[in-house]
Formats: sequence, structure tokens, C-alpha cells
Amino acid sequence: MKSEKETIYDYAAELKLLAFKEELECTLSLAAEENWNHLQFLTELLGKESARRRECRRRSRIRSAGFPQMKYLHELVMEDMPKEAQVILPELETLDFIRQGRNLVLYGNPGTGKTHIATALGIKACQQDFTVLFTSVPVLLTQIREAKSAKTLRTLQLRFEKYDLVICDEFGYVSCDKEGGELLLTTCR
Repeated sequence: MKSEKETIYDYAAELKLLAFKEELECTLSLAAEENWNHLQFLTELLGKESARRRECRRRSRIRSAGFPQMKYLHELVMEDMPKEAQVILPELETLDFIRQGRNLVLYGNPGTGKTHIATALGIKACQQDFTVLFTSVPVLLTQIREAKSAKTLRTLQLRFEKYDLVICDEFGYVSCDKEGGELLLTTCR
């Protein structure tokens, strides 16, 4: 016959409660030391499970966003950035532009930090439970044209609606005919 702990481990595995499996012994010891009641014990263990799942979701959102590299806001050298970027960056860091449904266009010469800022804001958005897609304009235009020829453009548009933030990089590196530009703008509204 199984012990109560073994049964708990089995239930935790069946329910995919990894924190229960990983933290049970430690939490039991802590509960005994501090004389917790059942509710305190469960609150602690469920809190650990919730935190673990939140972190897994954040990592998954960052992975599925498709960032070409990991860049963070704290890595930016403010003195090297254009003055306009230095002024507006604190406001952008709040991510209010996402909550308000506003578009953001980062423009400037190559090497001025546009992709770094966009990636860092995207990663921060993922960490705050927003859904993000990072793509390049050439890749996106190819997807749009393929969807149009396959008559699945509406499906592609619906896919974009699920994102809170879509980052389209390399906007200035591709020449776009009128039809491509219109398709791009209507797909990413």
C-alpha cells in the first residue's frame, strides 16, 4: 500500500502539478517548523505552482514570438541613442501604447537601436502577459502574398488579431509595390 506522500506525488504527476512534486518535502518541513494549518500549507504550495506556471507561460510567449535575439531595455546605452529615443523611451517602457491600441513606428538610420528597442519592448510585453509576434517585413509580405494566392488572406488577418503587439522589422529594407503596401497595411491593422 502506498504512503500518503507517494499518493500525493502520483496525483501531482497525473494533474501535472510539477511544483507540488518538486516542493512538497520542503514545504512540509517548513509547515512543520512554523506550525502551519492546512490552509497555510495549501496556500504556500499552490502559490509555488502558480508562480511556476506563470514563468512557464512567459518563457513560452517569448519563444513563440520569434525574436531573432534576446535584447533587453537595460542593455541600451542611452548616451549612444538619438535624443528623440532617449526622450520617448521612458514612456514606451510603460507599454501603454499597447493597452491603448496605438501603433508605434521606430525609424532612423541603420545602427541606431530600432531593432534593439523593438525587441526589448516585445520581450517586456511578453513578460507582462501580452501576446507578441516578431517578424520582418519581407517575410510578412511573402506570407501575405502566399495567403492571397491561396485565398486564405482572411485567415492570416484573423491570426494577426490574436496578437497584442506585432513587431515588423526591416521596414526600410524592402521595396514594396502599391498592392504589397496595401496588403501589408490591411493585414496588420
